[in-house]
Amino acid sequence: MTHDRISVREGGQVLTFSFSTLLSYHGGGFPGGVVHALKAMQAGFPALGEGPLPRRDIHVLTAFTGPGGRDAVECVTRALTDGRYSVDRALGGKDVISDPPGPYVWRFTLGHRRVAVTIRPGHVRPEFVSLGAMSSRTAAQDARLEILKHELADRLLPLAAQDIYEVRPVDG
Repeated sequence: MTHDRISVREGGQVLTFSFSTLLSYHGGGFPGGVVHALKAMQAGFPALGEGPLPRRDIHVLTAFTGPGGRDAVECVTRALTDGRYSVDRALGGKDVISDPPGPYVWRFTLGHRRVAVTIRPGHVRPEFVSLGAMSSRTAAQDARLEILKHELADRLLPLAAQDIYEVRPVDG
């Protein structure tokens, strides 16, 4: 598997999206979120079926509220446009920002199959979490957060999705 791509099917065609494509669709402001969504989809989709999945049949429930993750999932699945994308911050725990696993929880459903995809410990650095959770930041803190967003994306992109996210089936 190529670590920076994901494929789905629509209308009899296979559509392949690279990280670069997803980042361009998003606009570039949150590259870490784009990588998280890509890795979550790469980890979870194979548990839902073989080969590229039908993009317009995938349902998404997540605790992840970031625009990078939302846009990456939308680009691949069109779930937001079609009303198959929902955010429930409670999936991530009592304090979705600071309590592990934080917002890094995804549930993908295809037909009767449903999987939970949850981040493994150690991939999101505490400094990133604390800066991201601040309601107001200084210019220096904003600059540091931008560096950390890119560092996160650069660090996670070459990794196998299964090294970042754990996948388990969900009943019901």
